[in-house]
Formats: sequence, structure tokens, C-alpha cells
Amino acid sequence: MSKKNWDVRLIILFLVVASQLSAQAPARKYSSQDYIDQFKDLAIKEMERVRIPASITMAQAILESGNGNSDLAKRSNNHFGIKCHGDWKGKTVYHDDDSRGECFRKYKTVYESYIDHSDFLVTKQRYAFLFDLKVTDYKGWAHGLKKAGYATDPKYPKRLIDIIERHQLYELDKGTLSAKESTPKVKEPSPRPSNASSSGKDNFEINPYTTHSVEYNNGIQYVNIEEGDSFESISQEFGLRSWEIFHYNDLESNADIAQYSKLYVQRKKGKAHRSHSVHTVKEGETLHYISQKYGMKLKKLLRFNNLKRGDKVQAGDQLFLRNKKR
Repeated sequence: MSKKNWDVRLIILFLVVASQLSAQAPARKYSSQDYIDQFKDLAIKEMERVRIPASITMAQAILESGNGNSDLAKRSNNHFGIKCHGDWKGKTVYHDDDSRGECFRKYKTVYESYIDHSDFLVTKQRYAFLFDLKVTDYKGWAHGLKKAGYATDPKYPKRLIDIIERHQLYELDKGTLSAKESTPKVKEPSPRPSNASSSGKDNFEINPYTTHSVEYNNGIQYVNIEEGDSFESISQEFGLRSWEIFHYNDLESNADIAQYSKLYVQRKKGKAHRSHSVHTVKEGETLHYISQKYGMKLKKLLRFNNLKRGDKVQAGDQLFLRNKKR
């Protein structure tokens, strides 16, 4: 046999062996530091958007997803172990957890998982007290999450705190994005799930800063209306769907923006802050005005006070803001 033929056979044999070894080699597992390096900027951006400490977001993701190596994370991009619950309308995946075959949320990208984690905490009433804590109080957040029922593990707060302190994740709570990312840009949308790439790749090029200064009431983001604003322009600025701005503010679709001084860009909560339990109506105030004033859903205000939409209130009336009128 010629030397040339031997060379060809050796090359073929080498390729076959290499292919077999590659197929047998276990997939590389990511370390905590790998995970932090890849996703820390997104955790910081979410902190800027909704005021959940970036250290808490990262620690939860590391713990819940096993640094992104868990079957749930790999199969469904669910990095926070969020189950379906009754209000979930997206895709699902079934996974053994506290019980066999439990329903978990499934996302197209990791990016969507981070966004949904933030929105989950913001919109669930049982987590409302956490937003009264300082964004640097990671220990308070860790214990508060357990108290609110996020996890059943009695050691959950300690596990989060250990991760944060081992990797010094509390440094993320200072909002240490790069200078380029920290520079406000005009008319950039804030992070929303709709901005995730349809190809399945995570889009981290979303700037959390907007033209309007974002302020907070009852832990919820709102903006002050400026001349030239419209419902459409604010929706576009914050990446909201056309109906969301009306829904968040209990408005009809034909509302006139000139009648309002501020608009919420997130869902209002089910009750007022605990420092406001009763409101005494002043001359000219409406039920809608009061619900906006305290950042609480109008339907909850009505329910607490045995009222219906369209009912009138008079100066001197007392309205309950946190509990149902007896």
C-alpha cells in the first residue's frame, strides 16, 4: 500500500476517534463566576428598572438554576424556578420539585426569565413590603423573600446571603454598569420581554434609562406628564403594549392625557402603603384620583369600600385603603 493511502487512512481514523471522544465528553458545566460574568449587567439593569437588588437577583438565579446548569434552566430558560400559577399565559414545562410533574414557566430566552422574575415580585402583593427596604439591604430582602413564601427551604435566606457574600455580589447593588451603559439615551425603550431576540439569543443592548425621570409611589414606577406627551409616546418609551398604559392607570381607551399629571408605567398594587390605611376625601377628589394618589388598583379601592365603578364620593367621606370596610 502506498504511503499516500496510509496517510489518508490515518487521517480518517483520527477523525473518527476524535468524533467519538467528543460525543462521549460530558457537557461543560458553568461555574458561579461564569454565570456572574455573563448575566451581572442584566441584573443591574433590572435593579435600575424595578429596584430589586442586583445581588439578590444574581444570588437567586445562581441558586435556583445551579449556575444555569439545571435541567429546568436548560430546557426552558427558567432561571428562577417560577411556577406557572393561575395568571401565567405563556408556554410551560413540567418538572419535579416539591411534588412530581409540577408546572413551570417556559421562556424563549434567559432575558425573558429575568424580566418575568422582576415583574413577578413587583406585581404580587405579598412581596410589596420588600420594596420599602433599601436597595442595598440584601439581608432584609433575603429574609423577606422567605417570609413572603418565595421558597419552602428554611435555609433559603442563609443560602442567598452566603452566595452574595462569597462572590461579593453586594458590589452590584452600587449599579456599576460601564460608563457607556450608564449614559442616558433619548427615547431608548426600557427592558421588556418583547425586546428579546426572536432567534433565541439574549439581547443585552437595552438601555434602562428613558427621556422621563422615573419616580416611585407605593413601590411602583410612574412618570410626570410633560407637554407634548401622549399615551402612545409614553408606551413606546417604556416598551409597553398599547393597552397596558390604560390598564395600569385604570383609564378608558378614549381618556385625555391632558387631564392627568402622572401615569404609572407598571401595575398598581392591591392596597396602599402600610403607612396609609384611611383617606379622608377632599372637595373635588374622585375615586380614580384617590387610587392614583396611593398607587393602588381602582377595583381594590372600590371593593374595600363596598362601592361600584361610577359611584361618587363627597368631601369628608372616609375610604379604606388596605382592608375591606366592615
